[in-house]
Order: sequence, then structure tokens, then C-alpha cells
Amino acid sequence: MKVTTVKEMREMDKRAISELGIKEILLMENAGESVYYLIREKIGIEEKKFLFFCGSGNNGGDGLVAARKIASSGGKVLVITFSPLTKFRGSSALNYKIAKKSGIHIEKLKSIYRIESLINDFDVIVDAIFGTGLNRKVEGVYKEVINSINAYKDKKPVISVDIPSGVNGDTGQIMNCAIESDFTVTFGLPKLGNLLYPGAGMTKKLYVSHISFPELIYEDRRIKTEINEPMEIPERKEDSHKGNFGDVLFIAGSNNYYGAPFLAAYSFLKAGGGYSRLASVKNVIESVSTRGSEIVFHPLEETPEGSISSKNFERLIEISDKVDFIVMGPGLSLNEDTKNLLLRLLEKINKPILIDGDGLTMIKDNLEILKRRNRNTILTPHMGEMARLTGLDIDTIKNNKIEVLRKFTAENNSIVVLKGKGSLIGIPDGRIYINRTGNSGMAVAGSGDVLTGCIAAMHGLGFDIEKSVRMGVFLHGYAGDICAERIGKDGMLPTDLMNFLPVAMKNLRENFGEIKKKYLPKII
Repeated sequence: MKVTTVKEMREMDKRAISELGIKEILLMENAGESVYYLIREKIGIEEKKFLFFCGSGNNGGDGLVAARKIASSGGKVLVITFSPLTKFRGSSALNYKIAKKSGIHIEKLKSIYRIESLINDFDVIVDAIFGTGLNRKVEGVYKEVINSINAYKDKKPVISVDIPSGVNGDTGQIMNCAIESDFTVTFGLPKLGNLLYPGAGMTKKLYVSHISFPELIYEDRRIKTEINEPMEIPERKEDSHKGNFGDVLFIAGSNNYYGAPFLAAYSFLKAGGGYSRLASVKNVIESVSTRGSEIVFHPLEETPEGSISSKNFERLIEISDKVDFIVMGPGLSLNEDTKNLLLRLLEKINKPILIDGDGLTMIKDNLEILKRRNRNTILTPHMGEMARLTGLDIDTIKNNKIEVLRKFTAENNSIVVLKGKGSLIGIPDGRIYINRTGNSGMAVAGSGDVLTGCIAAMHGLGFDIEKSVRMGVFLHGYAGDICAERIGKDGMLPTDLMNFLPVAMKNLRENFGEIKKKYLPKII
């Protein structure tokens, strides 16, 4: 499913109106109808009292349509506006007049002190204050109303129209405060603000209504952001051998960093990979072998500090020639000699390479190497690592995630997974995928090493590089969701997450359609 910017959504509206002859008033009617439908199906209407908060823009107009339809179905409705009729324009003004003539009580907000008693008296709250175009800080009476609604969020259902008011439609940032809703119905397609955090966390359930847009509009190829949907996993043929499921070399670990290489190399096997090789120093191999004897080990010479020495260059080139995929970085340390080794290997190895952990810090001043590579390079930074790679501060990245990722992937010829809740996958041609699996229990050191193994395993199972990244990210988060369901989020360890990878793979094979549907917004 594609995801739009606010500008792209406006262009879709214009196309529907100018090219297809769908009038704006009809689009607003359909939007309000979808809100009405959701309320009827999820909450019910008869003998309930509905309090609508409507701004003067199109968002408020959508709310007025829903209010009229609820009133016509037996619900008791009060609409609170923030402006007089003279401030409403176009279809919103027309729907204001229709609602008024239909007998719906519309009242302009006069005193904030009355709001809490009103909210207390009504059963259901509908938020149609701001739409997706909000780009200023929420203050004054709007802030007071939003905070008052949120004070009752656990006591009565709240429905947001298009996006929870106070969320920026392009970035997902909270513009000082925002509605915390139970349901949001968005129109045409989801907006970035519906899916990017923290805004995505302001609603519990997201629904999408295409409001009469034909497929040719909402599947427009010029829209380059999509939800990361899973793909069916290739069959494991019964006469297969370990080489059929990937042969991966993990160049990882150093003295005092034993966990990262183990988690990465072992997660590859737990996710379905076939042949896992770990090239590392003696102490790491001795430690990892006691936990993962199924891994094939390649002992390496080490520096005085206990990291992988550049003396291993020729040997690692020789091993790399035998494998399908290389992972560099987990637990390597920041030793200068080891860094020089990694940079030389990047230049020389003509295989797909994934760089994670310390490897990301090692390349930050040498990004030109990525541009010169003629095979796929995958980077998996968290927010702090992305800041180091780009030279931007973390807040700038958080406020402009899509733009920053799109620019970096294009300039550096690399696929990038920007890790976090709602991980983003950037492709050098400008496409961005927003992942919806995963949870806060995974916010623990080592979780990213498991992700590395998952991506490598998906390539081993037969996906091309781009799809391997997308499926690896989806699988990693999905296994985390199963883990959270079975043992809880608190105290979830990367080893717990890793041990649920076979269960996640089994479920994806057996219940693919249901799992795919679970992580997509519902269409109404």
C-alpha cells in the first residue's frame, strides 16, 4: 500500500476533480460517510451522544458530514466549532449549512471551561479539528481542547478524521500536542504522518477509505513511499542441502565483544539460512563456539588490542570468494588497523555486503567507497549511527526522516535500514518502505545483530537483495511481536527474539495472507 505526502494527496484530489469529474463535495461526502460507517460498525449509534469538534477547513467539513449521517441514524449530536460560518469555505461551508438546516445543533466554542463538562456528558468524541496540512505549533484554545479530550481517552472512544489533530501529516511530529485517538479514518491513502512515529502512536487503529478514487490514482508510480508488505517465502525443496540456503561470511567480533558476532551468525541459521561462517579472533571463536557449535569458524590473526588484524586481508578475500553474502561490523571495535582492513575489503570484495555496528562508524569518513562499489551495499544504522553517517543532528533526522534517507541512499549507492519503531528502508532509486512490525521490547542492545542475520537468511532463501532487506526487516519485527505476545516486552532479550525466528517463519509460510493483512491498515 502506498503512502503519500500532504502535497501528493492534494494532487490526487486535484486529479480526481479535474480528470475524472469527481466533485469536491462528493469526495467530502464519501469521507464523512466512511467515518460514519466506522462509528456504526465499531461503536454503534443508537442511544449514544456524539460530540464533534470541527475546524473550519475540509477536515471540519468531513466531520460535519459524519455528524449529519449519525444524526439521521438516531444518534444525538452536538458540533463544536472554533470559528463562525463566515470562516468556512467551499464544501465545508455548504456542509455547515446543510447540517444546520438538518436540525443539528452547532455551537461556536465560547468558553474552554465548558468543554470538560461537555466531554463528560457525551459518549463518543469525534476529532475533526485539524487535517493533515497542519504545520504550526498547536496553542491557545486548540491546545486546551486537545488536552481536555485526551484527559478522557481511557473513558470514552475518540475517533480522528484523517489524522489525529496535532500530528504533522508529512513528518509524524507532534506539533506541541495531539489527540490520542482509538480510531483514525484516513482518506485516499495513508499519509506519512499516519505511519511515522511519534504521530503513528497517537492512534490505536488506522483505517483507510479510498473515497471513490480509482486504482489509477492511488497506485500512481510517482508516489515512492510504501508500507513494507511481506512476500511469500520460497519453498524449501526436500532434496536441498545447506548450500541451497545461503553461504554467509560474518566478519565480526573482538576481545570483549562476543555477543554481537554470535547473535548475527546464529540468527542467520535460526531464520532459515544454510551455512554460517564466522571469521574472528581466537577469544571470540572460543566463546561463540560454546553457544553456537553449528557455526563454521575461521580463526584470524589479531591486533595487540584483540581486534581483527589487517594481516588477514588475503585470507578474508579468499574466504569471501566462496560465499554468497558478507556481513561486516558487529562487535569489530574501532581499532584503526581493523578499520583499514574493513575499508580495503569493501573496495576489493565483489559480493553483496551488509555493514552494521562498528562498521558503520568506520566508514563514516570514507563514504566514497560506497559510491564506487558495483555490487549491493546494505547499511543498517540506528538513529545515532545515521547522525554520524550524515553529519546531521538526531533531531534534524527525526523531523525529516524520509527526505534524509532518500538523499543519503541516492548519494551513496546503498540500501539503508534506518532502525527504530517504524523502521524505514531506503532504496537508491528513491523508494522508501515503512515497516510496521516490531515493538518496544526489541529496544535492547543486540536486537540489531539479530536483524543482520535475518536479512542474510532471506537472501540465502532466494530473495534478491532488495527483497531480502525488506523481508528481513519484516521478519525481525514479526518475531519480536510473537515474542512480546508469548513472554512480554519487559526483559525481552535478543536471544529470546532469535529463538522465535523459526516460529515466525513457520507462521509466515502457513498463514501468509492473515499476517500480511494484520500489518496493513484496514480498508473501509
